[in-house]
Amino acid sequence: MTLKERDKKHLWHPLTQHKLHPETIAITKAKGCVLTDEDGKEYIDAIASWYTCMYGHCNEFITSRVSSQMQQLDQVVFTGFTHEPAIKLSEALIQILPKNQNKLFFSDNGSTSVEIGIKMALQYHFNKGEKRNTLIAFEDGFHGDTFGAMSVSGLSVYNGPFADFFLDVKRIPTPNGTNHEAILNALQSLLETQQVAGFVYEPLVQGAAAMKIHDAEGLELILKFCEKNNIVTVADEVMTGFGKTGKHYASDYMETKPDIICLSKALTAGLMPMAITSCSQEIYDAFYSDEIGKGLFHGHTYSANPLACTAALAGIELLQSEEIQNNIIRIKASHEAFNLRIKNHPKVKSTRQLGVIFALDLNTEMARYGNLRDKLFSFFLDKGVFLRPLGNTIYIQAPYVVSDSQLEKVYQTIEEALSIV
Repeated sequence: MTLKERDKKHLWHPLTQHKLHPETIAITKAKGCVLTDEDGKEYIDAIASWYTCMYGHCNEFITSRVSSQMQQLDQVVFTGFTHEPAIKLSEALIQILPKNQNKLFFSDNGSTSVEIGIKMALQYHFNKGEKRNTLIAFEDGFHGDTFGAMSVSGLSVYNGPFADFFLDVKRIPTPNGTNHEAILNALQSLLETQQVAGFVYEPLVQGAAAMKIHDAEGLELILKFCEKNNIVTVADEVMTGFGKTGKHYASDYMETKPDIICLSKALTAGLMPMAITSCSQEIYDAFYSDEIGKGLFHGHTYSANPLACTAALAGIELLQSEEIQNNIIRIKASHEAFNLRIKNHPKVKSTRQLGVIFALDLNTEMARYGNLRDKLFSFFLDKGVFLRPLGNTIYIQAPYVVSDSQLEKVYQTIEEALSIV
């Protein structure tokens, strides 16, 4: 039996209706930007396997570091114990995080990093004797699949069956340059009727909302409003972090920094599952008490796994290297040139870009998970390119090590696909 045939016996895949989509592609190896399946067919990974493998698959700089660490310390409980990889990672990460960040809390995926951020925001006020139980979030946001993260997410395709069990969340539009006053008025109205604890948001780019990009000036106004009214701000940088927007973090585009930042995906370069929720000293101090109950009683078995910490350290070193920074500039310029040749195509409704993130909307309506979207997905795979359309949006977020020729193949494949829509 092939791997694909064996897969069907026991495996349940994420975001999949198996009756409609019974087939999978069995990947047997990956290197750089290329995935290889069990039949030997190669695919350019143009979305870095959900924005994780930003330095390329099986990067030897990273794997060699993890291999060495594996021989010394593989895993140890992080409650009551510590270890050098976690300490070194904290020292390295604090150096490149926004300057108000000072404490790191480990978990194991993006959703849980947001879950912890929400709990920090709610308990911050609780510990201070304030009853604040309402959260604010953007429309069309996506923050993960655990209950707190689902609560602040606005994409009902993922959350519909669970909506009756959510936290109290009020939604506001994303700033677009013309609606800033209306958003601030809505926020002021919320303060008059709700006890607002926190604002949870994806800074500048809403990934699952099809790479929807919003206005930095407007976000700055929202953050200043929250700061003035002691609303804890929680930036979900799970997708945007580690260079994808052209800066280390999307939050670097704003003067006002978040109180809490959620990190995962590219944090460990796609090699190991791990997440971090960072926070300011002020947030941490609200939990620092002689009362045990004021502590943050949240924990994961694999928190600060030494191997994952080692992978993250190697990734941070690569991110700051001249080679990767030059590659980010190169990819950004390449996307800009592609945009000039594609944006006026009659089948293209609009385009947008921030850093290495490029997206175009097709001039046609289609379901997020529908037949035309599936047709495009299959077309890309047949051409040897792994792109995963979000409804009528095609986006690129390739690893930083992608070559010019690989990018050109991705671009040409997208252009060819326009003939089938």
